[in-house]
Amino acid sequence: MKQVQNGKPFVYTSHSPQDTEALAAWLAKAAGPGTVIGLDGDLGAGKTAFSQSFAKHLGVKAIVNSPTFTIIKEYEGRLPFYHMDVYRVSLEEAEDLGLDEYFYGSGVSLVEWSQIVGELLPEPHLHLQLETTGPTERRITVQGYGEPYEEWCRSLIQNGVFTE
Repeated sequence: MKQVQNGKPFVYTSHSPQDTEALAAWLAKAAGPGTVIGLDGDLGAGKTAFSQSFAKHLGVKAIVNSPTFTIIKEYEGRLPFYHMDVYRVSLEEAEDLGLDEYFYGSGVSLVEWSQIVGELLPEPHLHLQLETTGPTERRITVQGYGEPYEEWCRSLIQNGVFTE
């Protein structure tokens, strides 16, 4: 599936893990049933740390760790949370995982290394690219594909990330 970039991306500069958590909290609050978020970035860029913060703000009480070897972990929170890590999976193998059941279900799917399965992601989804720019600094590019994700980016561009 070719994904067309529709709206303007939101570029967020995180100076600390707390800044990254603020973005994760904002997105977790906006998330609804069927939300799909792809996360990409080099090793150590903070994908799992972002996922942990997102899960925390989605109301997940369990310890969230990287599902690298199990591929998909399911958690209960305000909505079911499906944490996926497809780093060790080929596109062909991913096609057999039944990802559509997660993507189009009643929960939130967060996919680390999503570029590997990019053509399997639903057209409407949110994509985050994490780049290490310093010891604790990250540049996080948030791109919406379709609604409501483009609206989320417009809101972030207009209002920024606020903590409660």
